[in-house]
Amino acid sequence: MQPINRMPFAHAPILGIHLLWNSNFRFPQPLQAANHNFSSIADALRRVRYPCSATKEKDYVTATFDSLGLAGPLQRALKTEKHLTPTPIQVQAIPALLNGRDLLGIAETGTGKTAAFSLPILHRLSLDNASRKPGAPRALILAPTRELAGQIGDRVNAYGRHTKLNAAVIFGGVGQGHQVKALRAGIDILIATPGRLLDLCDQGHVRLNEVSVLVLDEADRMLDMGFIRDVRKIIALCGTKQRQTLLFSATMQASIGKLARDVLRDPIRVDISPVNVTVDRIEQRAYFVSKQNKRSVLAELVNDPKVGQAIVFTRTKRSADRVCRNLVQDGIVAAALHGNKAQNARVKALNGFRSGQVRVLVATDIAARGIDVPGISHVINYELPNEPESYVHRIGRTARAGAGGIALSLCESGEVPYLKAIERLMRANVETAEHPLSEERDETVHSRPNGGKAGAPSGRRRSRRRSPNAAAAAGPAKPRNGRQRRDRSL
Repeated sequence: MQPINRMPFAHAPILGIHLLWNSNFRFPQPLQAANHNFSSIADALRRVRYPCSATKEKDYVTATFDSLGLAGPLQRALKTEKHLTPTPIQVQAIPALLNGRDLLGIAETGTGKTAAFSLPILHRLSLDNASRKPGAPRALILAPTRELAGQIGDRVNAYGRHTKLNAAVIFGGVGQGHQVKALRAGIDILIATPGRLLDLCDQGHVRLNEVSVLVLDEADRMLDMGFIRDVRKIIALCGTKQRQTLLFSATMQASIGKLARDVLRDPIRVDISPVNVTVDRIEQRAYFVSKQNKRSVLAELVNDPKVGQAIVFTRTKRSADRVCRNLVQDGIVAAALHGNKAQNARVKALNGFRSGQVRVLVATDIAARGIDVPGISHVINYELPNEPESYVHRIGRTARAGAGGIALSLCESGEVPYLKAIERLMRANVETAEHPLSEERDETVHSRPNGGKAGAPSGRRRSRRRSPNAAAAAGPAKPRNGRQRRDRSL
């Protein structure tokens, strides 16, 4: 293998920022501003006139992709894609990854993290003239959902258009014939969801022992979806010989910290907080309305001429279908997107939304991450999420690429605790909007829409035991870890 073009870390402070790490690794240290008493990396970036999520004014940029040491074919592709200025996470991550370091990145979609990890992978593999082996990718990128995997595949192919490298995307919900055919032909970069990947590994179509770069994208989302065991199995199949591992997560919860300690070796940490983005660039308003009036208020908001394309979020799949039907009955072109939709229906909904034929996309939190559609003017929370971090990811679908956006929330009395948790996370109050059907905000409400515990059933707990007749009608139980469960979940 030819040596990687190693950019000296001493020159990483293109922005006056040094990358620090602890050789006796206990936990990755965040980037620190060298020789300055900056309160945050956002402040440091702002002071060196780099565009930063924590500032509203239009800053000027001193760093370019030419200064990051990427190979010529990649730079030509970036110019073709009109990507001339790297984002903060790209400036901080790319030099470290070109130097072969493991990385823990705390960043959500929309910060440019896909290019931050795909460009160094393409750079590294383009310098290695190793021949392709059937079913044995040299780089593996894991993503939690089909939509995110597909978008990563599109970006990898776009950035690698001037190289001889190829990539394939595999996910569940569709036939595996074309995927197996691509694997047999030999690929350099594999983008996959965990369930389908393990299925193909079990069938002998994929071998991961040749993987030299492993990326876990949206790792917290994969853990939330219950794929921690699948992820660990995949990591074990990759082996440890000279492997570079990258872990990206939108939140830094305890489970992510444990996974990072287990799989990363002496990593650097890049932290791009989404909360500051939310507070600074997105105008937020909450309408306090009853559950019965939500449909009328939503239709009125969507019919406002100021609303271009919008995403409406619900907590459940059933609610998404119901809200979508109501909007269509009200004469609004809408489509629903959630995990129970067939793959062709999900692709049709997304393509219609991207093309502008669908004006409103009604979605569960599956679309809160990984769906990057430019030009979304409004995000409307028909139902507030029971996790405040999900609110941040939801409204981050607007205000993309430095633009502004508007987030509106319809809050019924039982959702007030959710709103208060969101305000505590953002350390800012959401402005109360007036409407003829508005109610006063009741701060004394302590109940939640689904009972005292977020997401718990309301009222008396129902027994989960089934009657013998019901059990017989349901048929034999399906294995919890079977192939069908993995494939349908993604």
